[in-house]
Amino acid sequence: MKDYFSATRHPWATFLFLVPLLAAYEIGVAHYGGQHTDVRNGADAWLRWGLDRYGITQLWVVPAAVAVYFLIRAVLAWESRPKDTLATLFGMAVECVVYGVLLWAVSRNFKPILDQLGVSLTVSPVRFEAPPASKLVTFVGAGIYEEVIFRLGLFTLLSVLFRTMLLPKPLAIVVAAVVGSLLFAAAHHVGENGDPFQPTVFAFRTLAGLYFNMLYVTRGFGIAVGAHAGYDVLVGVAVG
Repeated sequence: MKDYFSATRHPWATFLFLVPLLAAYEIGVAHYGGQHTDVRNGADAWLRWGLDRYGITQLWVVPAAVAVYFLIRAVLAWESRPKDTLATLFGMAVECVVYGVLLWAVSRNFKPILDQLGVSLTVSPVRFEAPPASKLVTFVGAGIYEEVIFRLGLFTLLSVLFRTMLLPKPLAIVVAAVVGSLLFAAAHHVGENGDPFQPTVFAFRTLAGLYFNMLYVTRGFGIAVGAHAGYDVLVGVAVG
């Protein structure tokens, strides 16, 4: 069991877990993109906008960069790679389902819990009008690219920053998680396509950001991606 919990955080397991998700998302975007211009996830669009500013417009660059990053790390740590790869990947998939369902359960009861605590926050539903199959593609992209930006990128940078400020490592991780989660929540309300600001939604997304940061640190990037994608699919497609 101890070997499994360390195996899920190994870059080789992460690489093998991510590649099918990346392929499914990019194939889905290619299939639906011509009919629905908003099918590409917002975080993915941000990454591509940044690359476009430097003249990098090829669609394969972003998924390839994510895959190559973990492949290089896997090669560097090849000797410690998981021995039972299939069992590790199966376990990761099961964990993703469990963690996604747990977050969904919290989301369904979040406002009633706040009401019980005497915290009065109003919320109106945020709607995403698109065919179910294209929404599924978008939610898979959210799981991948929001985790790339906010966990692999932002959380890591903030952790390093706070460590350079001489904060103890545990405290640096906690502060980075809180700050990163607030920015994660705020990002969903930025720009012309951002959601209208709703206190309950913002509070829950901050909590979700903390949840994904916890998964990233303790269970690895692949499981954070899968749990994020699974939660989004549950909310947006399976149960509405």
